[in-house]
Amino acid sequence: MSTSAISKRYAKALVALGTEQNKVDEFGRELERLSAVVASEELLRLLLESPTLAQSKKAGILDEVMNLLDISAEMRKFFGLLLEKDRMQYIVQIQQNYRSLADELSGTLRAKVTVASTLSDAQKSAIGGELEKQTGKKVELTVSVDPALIGGLRTEIGGRLFDGSIKTQLKRIEDTLTKG
Repeated sequence: MSTSAISKRYAKALVALGTEQNKVDEFGRELERLSAVVASEELLRLLLESPTLAQSKKAGILDEVMNLLDISAEMRKFFGLLLEKDRMQYIVQIQQNYRSLADELSGTLRAKVTVASTLSDAQKSAIGGELEKQTGKKVELTVSVDPALIGGLRTEIGGRLFDGSIKTQLKRIEDTLTKG
């Protein structure tokens, strides 16, 4: 079975459990916290994925990490299952699939906006409001700054890129002039 199929199966099961218990957002936050720690801590990841380390030692390590992160009982069982089935290496993909499924369930789109300079809260609200009006869905913005854009903005939403940056417009003008 492919990595993608495995991670989707676990994500779907967790979304279904979260829906039953009305804890989709809570499970998502806990999954995100643990997957971020596992992804950023190389030694922890290697220990949890090690085929030579005893299962009981891995379980003890994972339990300590979950204690530090204040993980709920339901998610402890889920992470324990991942460890038992030797699926910890898929935790980042499971988290990404979970977020996509949970967003789909709640009617939320995530938009990544890149701008040339820092935006005020009013500007962020205006951009978010316009995107919500255009898509008909709730939009969660992630804003980053890239001075190389010169001006304007670049928005990625729903797998599509809308580039209204001055850098791109200048590039188009340059291409037009060079092609004649």
